[in-house]
Amino acid sequence: MIYKGVEYTVVATAEPDIWEWRFEIGDKKKTGRTQTRLVALAARRVQSKIDAALRVANGPPGQDR
Repeated sequence: MIYKGVEYTVVATAEPDIWEWRFEIGDKKKTGRTQTRLVALAARRVQSKIDAALRVANGPPGQDR
């Protein structure tokens, strides 16, 4: 899946209601797990993490990089 130009994956684990996710921004890889019954909610949680990582990568507003 792609969100804001960032490709990410969400896959089910052998444990019920546990999803593994990963994405990469630049050379930084992020991975983790989340607990929910719905894959759509797991994907939304990853999208929130992508938003946070993009804010860090881009720095504060108004600052040139």
